[in-house]
Parts: sequence; structure tokens; C-alpha cells
Amino acid sequence: MINNHNTNISVLIITLNEENQMKSLLDDLDFADEIIVVDSFSTDKTEAICKSFDKVTFVQNTFENYSSQRNFAISKAKNDWILFLDADERLTPALKNEIISTVNTNQTYSAFLFYRTFMFKDQVLYFSGNQNDKIFRLFNKNHAAYTKERLVHEKLKVSGKIGLLKNKLIHYSYSNFQAYKSKTISYGKFKAQEKFLKRQKPSIILHFLHPAYNFLFNYIVRLGFLDGKKGLIICYLNANSIHIRYQELEQLWNTEGSLSPKQ
Repeated sequence: MINNHNTNISVLIITLNEENQMKSLLDDLDFADEIIVVDSFSTDKTEAICKSFDKVTFVQNTFENYSSQRNFAISKAKNDWILFLDADERLTPALKNEIISTVNTNQTYSAFLFYRTFMFKDQVLYFSGNQNDKIFRLFNKNHAAYTKERLVHEKLKVSGKIGLLKNKLIHYSYSNFQAYKSKTISYGKFKAQEKFLKRQKPSIILHFLHPAYNFLFNYIVRLGFLDGKKGLIICYLNANSIHIRYQELEQLWNTEGSLSPKQ
């Protein structure tokens, strides 16, 4: 059973150059007892925007990977209940009320999964592999932490029961082609580092087949073609991220080999 003596919520956000997102996000977090932004030394107006909100605590921390940055943010929170949001995520009024009600009445669950509605610019992306996406966003920090094994697409390890909220989180995942491509390239490089740390060797066969399979599965089996041009772009960029993963993994092994002492 979860000890619910403290039902205040700490909203945590990690940022890097999110000036276009922060005001809209922070304006909607009036229910939070505290808001902590952990920033990776942004060079735009992110800091100034965050500091214009009295309730926001703005902290800068060198970014190593997503899991370590999230765990660092958790360590700064004073409350047991954590709501983690990305800068491009938004709460609907119904979801906000559900979060507040859940934290105030919950005596059972340690963490809650959220469904997300993916947005392509200002249009909903209905398919393309995203239709069943679930992610942890609300949890009790005494019973959950992000595992260190994953550098990206973080995995929350939960001790206790897991619930699922009914209302969806809005995710403005795609603002423009170059921004989304840069994000997926970054993800691909982090996944390569994960594999390298696990000493997984690059594979020419997988380098060819895995991106192709990912594209075809999401575009055809998961009905990405029904999203029209939006689906084609998303499926291509997500498959390209996997291509980058194997390309980067090969470079990591080649670099290690060039640095190894000669036998």
C-alpha cells in the first residue's frame, strides 16, 4: 500500500533550447506544488522564460544521457509524487483533473502509464506505430527510478502496482522535418552507445534489415499509410534513426580498434 500522507505534486521537466515551448507548458501547471526545470545549458531564452514564473526552480546540469538527467531531476524534488513532462507535451483539462484526483485518492498504485496523442504540427497522427504508445509520467519517487542501462527511451523501474490513466497526454512530437530528424539522429546515437556498452557487435545484415523492417512494419502493418504524407515522413525518419544506430555502432567499434594497442 502506498503511503499517501503527501499528495502534493512535483512537476519535473528537462530542457535544452525549448524557448518555443516553455511558456505554453508552464502556464498550464498551476496545480503543481513545485516545478523544477533541469536544463542542459540552453543558449536561447529558455532560462529567462522559466525564471519569469515564480513557482519554477531552474537548475542547470550537464547532460550525460536521458536516464541520468531524469534521475537527477527526481533527486531535486521535495514531494513524493512526480509528474514528468517533456517540453513538447501538454495536459488536457480532463487529464489534469484526473492526475489531481488520482494522487489524492490513490492508496494502491506506485506509478501510472499515460496514453499519448501524437501531433504532426497541428494535426493528429493516428497511426504510424504510435497508436498504442504508453509512457510513465506519474509515479511515487519512493517506489520508482530510471534504470541506468538505457541512455535514451528511458525505462522506469517500478516497485509496486502500475495503473493506467484514461485521458491522453498531447505530444507535439513533430514541429518540422529538420527538428524531428535531429531528434531521431540523437536517439539513434544514444542507442548505439547502449549497444556498445553492452559489447554488442555491429551486423551488416541487421544494419540493412532492421531499418527496412521498421519502416515496413509501421507504414504497412501499423497503417502508417493511412496518415498520408505525415505517416510516410514519420515512418521514414524513425527507420532512419535505426540506420544511424548501426552506423554509429560500427564507428564506435572502429574507433576502439584504432585506439587499441598493437599486438
